[in-house]
Amino acid sequence: MPVTPLPKPPYYVVTFSSQRREGDNGYAAMADEMVAMAERQPGYLGHESARGADGFGITNSYWTDEAAIRAWKQKVDHLEAQRRGRVEWYVTYAVRVARVERAYGFDANLDAAARPH
Repeated sequence: MPVTPLPKPPYYVVTFSSQRREGDNGYAAMADEMVAMAERQPGYLGHESARGADGFGITNSYWTDEAAIRAWKQKVDHLEAQRRGRVEWYVTYAVRVARVERAYGFDANLDAAARPH
């Protein structure tokens, strides 16, 4: 998954760190459904996600404001995914919400094009 292009700050990030249980138990299908639903949610800017072979993963979702995050949290299908996560999919998880004040990065492909050859 590539780095998500985002607007100039400020914006918000919801960081979801989790340790998965063994087996899929419908997780992959629900994860795909949640991404598709989030993409239609007002205020959604994008996401980045990674999971290791040991089952530990981090997903960052980006939002325009706190109201958009609260609205997403209350979606009925999202509430069901949260319930199933506690019962079926996760050993543990933590959610952190923060306002991004500053953001910068590096892209070798973009930077290489700007350098003289």
